[in-house]
Amino acid sequence: MRPVTFTLNGAPRAAFAAEGQNLLDFLRRGVGDLSPKYGCGQGSCGACTVIVDGETRLACLMPAEDAAGRRVETAAGLDPQGRHPLQEAFMEHFAAQCGYCTPGMLMAARALLDRNPRPSRDEVIEAISGNLCRCTGYEPIIAAILSAAEARA
Repeated sequence: MRPVTFTLNGAPRAAFAAEGQNLLDFLRRGVGDLSPKYGCGQGSCGACTVIVDGETRLACLMPAEDAAGRRVETAAGLDPQGRHPLQEAFMEHFAAQCGYCTPGMLMAARALLDRNPRPSRDEVIEAISGNLCRCTGYEPIIAAILSAAEARA
C-alpha cells in the first residue's frame, strides 16, 4: 500500500492505494466517491471519465498513485450546493435515461466548457466522442451541452 495525497473536488484527501490499483477503483473503494462508473475497464466507454488537473482522464486506465499531488474532479463535485448548470441542462433535455454514462458525459462536457465556453456542435461531438451511451442516441446530450454553454454565456 502506498499513501496518495491529492485534491478531490477541491478538498485535500489522503488514502492508501494498493500497488497497481487504478484511479477508478481507488476513488470508489478507497475514497468513497461512487460517481465515476465502471463500464468496460479498458478505456473504451468513458463511464469513468474524471478531470485531472483540467484534462479529462479515463480513471480505469490511470494508476491511482499518479493522482498524488494532483487535482482530481468527479461528477460528485460539480456543484456541492445544488445542481451544476450542466446537470440542470441534462435534466431539461432528457439527456440521462439510464444514467450510467451521465457522470462521464458531464465531466467530458465540463472540461470542454472550461476551455471553450461557446463550443460548436461539432466541438461538442468531438468532446464526448470517447463516451458511449446506449440509451439516448446522443442528440439530447448534445442539446444539453449546447444549452448549458448558452446559459453560461
